[in-house]
Amino acid sequence: MSCTLCPRHCAVERGQTEGNGVCRMGTLPKIARAALHMWEEPCISGKRGSGAVFFSGCGLRCIFCQNEAISQRGEGEIVSIERLADIFRELEAQGAHNINLVTAAHFAPAVIAALDLYRPNIPIVYNSSGYESLETLRMLEGYIDIYLPDFKYIDPEMAGLLSGARDYPDVAKAAIAEMIRQTEPAVYDSEGMMLRGTQIRHLVLPGLTGDSMKILTYIKDEWPEVPVSLMGQYTPYGKALTMPGMNRKLKKKEYARVLAHMDAIGLLGYRQELEAAGENFIPAFDQTGV
Repeated sequence: MSCTLCPRHCAVERGQTEGNGVCRMGTLPKIARAALHMWEEPCISGKRGSGAVFFSGCGLRCIFCQNEAISQRGEGEIVSIERLADIFRELEAQGAHNINLVTAAHFAPAVIAALDLYRPNIPIVYNSSGYESLETLRMLEGYIDIYLPDFKYIDPEMAGLLSGARDYPDVAKAAIAEMIRQTEPAVYDSEGMMLRGTQIRHLVLPGLTGDSMKILTYIKDEWPEVPVSLMGQYTPYGKALTMPGMNRKLKKKEYARVLAHMDAIGLLGYRQELEAAGENFIPAFDQTGV
């Protein structure tokens, strides 16, 4: 296939098992882990865990990605459409609150085909960098119950420096608006688990608290009823270890400043504890459940 699934629009030919685009993936899903995951927001992980399916490859390739082993080095195992459908069924049987598709944009047609084979009776979560093509999101309409996008950058220069995507701010704004259109206002069950809706994540980066506050203000102005998950888990990793300014953890006073702004403008959502930062929170990408 000549691929234009993500905003890079590489238009390269992707075979079933190999590809030369930014994601470096073929068209068959490559998965590094499929297991109950307890480290999402309370309304996603709940008490039993989210059924997280970690896909290999990524069209964004942030220099600080903690999932670098799969997003950039491509570790994982290639599976058939039928096997992907079985993985959904198995996670549901294990008691997962939902099926959590982590970085699946470049495998969207395969995900749709698998869901056509077996649609679990639990919500389907699309866990995304926010760097999404509108055309691909529209393909997914009706298949996704919950969108969980990042809103990483509002400054094109930082987006270009850290993710090689100067267009990220405009792309993410349009993508998140489309996600919200599809899911409408958030719906929760009696235990506070999200059944439908969009929740925006933002990871505060060291030295960029001003940008974080601009992002939160933008969300409040554009989508005031959408819950936000503010994260302080930044841990220097990969290429970021050699970049001045990015080679350190977030300071408590930096995070406190952004938290105070979130409270001041009245944004709904979650506030992550700084103790959640560290490599011990990175899942083992050892093909568990694949």
